[in-house]
Amino acid sequence: MHNKLAKLKRTVTFLAGISAVSIPAIAWADWSIRELGALDGSYSVAKAINDSGQVAGVDNSAGFSRAFITGANGVGINYLDTLGGVGTYAADINISGQVVGYSFTSAGSTHAFITGANGVGMTDLGTLGGDYSIAYGVNDFGQVVGVSSTAGNAAYHAFITGPGGVGMTDLTALRRISSVAYDINNSGQVVGSFSNARNTMQHAFITGENGIGIKDLGSIQGATHSFAGGINDAGQVVGFSGFYDPLSGYLPGHAFVTDADGLSLAELGTPIDSIANDINDFGHVVGGLNSFCIQCTHSAFLYADDLITDLSLLAPVVAAGWTELSAVGINNHGQIIGWGSLKDSAGGGSRAFLLSPDSPIVAIPEPETYAMLLTGLGLLGFVLRRRKQTR
Repeated sequence: MHNKLAKLKRTVTFLAGISAVSIPAIAWADWSIRELGALDGSYSVAKAINDSGQVAGVDNSAGFSRAFITGANGVGINYLDTLGGVGTYAADINISGQVVGYSFTSAGSTHAFITGANGVGMTDLGTLGGDYSIAYGVNDFGQVVGVSSTAGNAAYHAFITGPGGVGMTDLTALRRISSVAYDINNSGQVVGSFSNARNTMQHAFITGENGIGIKDLGSIQGATHSFAGGINDAGQVVGFSGFYDPLSGYLPGHAFVTDADGLSLAELGTPIDSIANDINDFGHVVGGLNSFCIQCTHSAFLYADDLITDLSLLAPVVAAGWTELSAVGINNHGQIIGWGSLKDSAGGGSRAFLLSPDSPIVAIPEPETYAMLLTGLGLLGFVLRRRKQTR
């Protein structure tokens, strides 16, 4: 009896393994699009989104740039404080609704900031000794990354803070001519770009946990430069890589994505002149491109499950009058944010948007997965019948 039970257990375990390794395809639902920000300004842009659907962005409804945060799923809007000057700019948001970016101080300097939960309050993060700093990324522990001028404004260096934005540390390994940190994941891995005296071209980098160590990500097919702008919790990095011509300057580049921990940088397969801006924990990527179709002067794309979708051609987007989208953020629910042109909008400037699946994204088995599951169920039924007959 114990031997038969062991065999049954092994069979059930095998069938569980079948369903575990048969990774289902993602079924992307229909979409809806919502305009964000004040309606009476000449422009608004959405810059970041968390898993609650809270969006951080900027508009100019008061005649100058004001950073804002929305409620869950882009509903409602509140404006952030300032550091004493006029004008704020939001760059990223974490799961608690802490927003980072930069604000003008009463002395006219530009300083990085972090807010409290849900955008309440504002703390000056200071600088690395100079007059200038900008925060570009924040993780769920409140570690902030960005760029700051050094003493005497002699150079611009990437920085990282401790949890809650406490303390600003120069990423020592990046003390080249210049460096910028653009994003950080929950392990404290930082991505950005740097240049040095030996190579004036910018190269993308990734660090180890808590900003320790640095690895040059290189470039695509011998291209001269690369920039990294986003990282997920697996350490997958996105950005773009291209060429520099001494006569004409930077040439169009290609969007890229890496494997975990920044390994194996590879093109996404988007047309030339594309950039990948963000990646969620499922490996779904959003970005922008300028040559997706003959009629498009600029568009946004979603890369998911080896498929590339032009977001400007989605039926709800077209029906609502949106064109020339730029996609800069995606959360783990598939909600996408950015900005674009909206037909008949007041002022004629760009408008922030939130593009959401109409229903939760669900995983459905592909045809071959159904076949494997049916075979497995049949085998399980056979084993159970045999066990009953031999009792």
